[in-house]
Amino acid sequence: MDIITITNLFLLALLIALTAFFVGSEFAVVKIRMSRIEQLIAEGNKKAIVAKKVAGDLDYYLSACQLGITVTALGLGALGKPAVENLLYPVFNLLNVSPSVASVASYAIAFALVTFLHVVVGEMAPKTLAIQFSEKLTLMLAPPLYWFGKVMKPFIWALNGSAQVLLRLMGIKPAKHEQAYSEEELKIVMTQSYQGGEIDQTELEYMENVFSFDERVAKDIMVPRTEFVTLNKDMTYDEIVKVLDEHNYTRYPVTEDGDKDHIVGVVNVKKMLTQMAWGRNRKLAEFVRDLPVILEVTRLQDALLKMQQERVHMLLVIDEYGGTSGILTMEDILEELVGEIRDEFDADEVADIRESGKNKYFINGRVLLDELEERFGLPFEESEELDTIAGWIQYQLLDTAKIGDQVEQGDRLWTVTDMDNYQIKEVSLTQGVVKN
Repeated sequence: MDIITITNLFLLALLIALTAFFVGSEFAVVKIRMSRIEQLIAEGNKKAIVAKKVAGDLDYYLSACQLGITVTALGLGALGKPAVENLLYPVFNLLNVSPSVASVASYAIAFALVTFLHVVVGEMAPKTLAIQFSEKLTLMLAPPLYWFGKVMKPFIWALNGSAQVLLRLMGIKPAKHEQAYSEEELKIVMTQSYQGGEIDQTELEYMENVFSFDERVAKDIMVPRTEFVTLNKDMTYDEIVKVLDEHNYTRYPVTEDGDKDHIVGVVNVKKMLTQMAWGRNRKLAEFVRDLPVILEVTRLQDALLKMQQERVHMLLVIDEYGGTSGILTMEDILEELVGEIRDEFDADEVADIRESGKNKYFINGRVLLDELEERFGLPFEESEELDTIAGWIQYQLLDTAKIGDQVEQGDRLWTVTDMDNYQIKEVSLTQGVVKN
């Protein structure tokens, strides 16, 4: 084996190794997350600094990888035939193969062998490794790729510029690679992280609550006017104590003449009870503080911001006609983010959705249709103007609801189980109902 053959074989191995380097670099920098690189930099990893430069200019360094892969592929094609032909020449002589047949055979064998090595060793294996170990390979390959990009900058700039000119001629505006994720993509990432064991069920629920929080408005979670308890500003201490003893709330809206459309403010009973304990005879009106007002359609994040700015724990919610629609408390908003919050006075409180048997549930009438759609996969037709399951059932009945009234929905049966005057307080859901 002469020096030329050895040199050609060495160059073939080198070109395949370079192909593997460029392919591995390309897939590794695409796969790694910028947030992870930032974390490594914060931990003092110096290699991550170079990796950030490469990942931060992804379009440029992907072009560098493509340039490297193309050049090495051309080099393999040029060196493959002579290298293999020199190796097979003694064999063809021994078999008395004619020069023309030997040339064709050596070309075919060289093409097959170089293609196999290029695809398997130079591309497929590095691609798989880069995807599986993106962090390690990015840190290892980013420095040489960075310097390759610096050295080949004139060529990369010319090739990128030519490609952009061609795209513009075709009416396509070149776009940069973005690493921003949509809300739906983030939800998929969170679900995959939960399935992979990176986060637990509670963390997943918190993050899902954050996304749904942005879509909710005050009307969705407020305490409706039919349910919240008020004090009248002309009440005596004995009347006030009777209300406090029955309901155990900290704050009460205060009405004028018992009219919930005329709420004059809110009172914190802790301050009032302190004065009562000292035997100081002060009127309820002296403890009343302003109650900020929001609309039914106010987003929860705006309502929370208003509470923070006004330094209050309760807001009055009004409808489009200016009448009282309900009240919104700090606890209501926090429960949208962290789930149910219970204290010592909530011992008798039950879950809004509770299972009572196989395929049977009792559901609070205030539960939102969106929540039921998400949990049970239920479609609610003709519900664009409706928010709660109580409202939907009332709409389906087309008449004043009564306890025991039922609504069929495919193989599901809804039954009114509890009411307060005309308000549906609770319904039951039975799934898998067999029709005769």
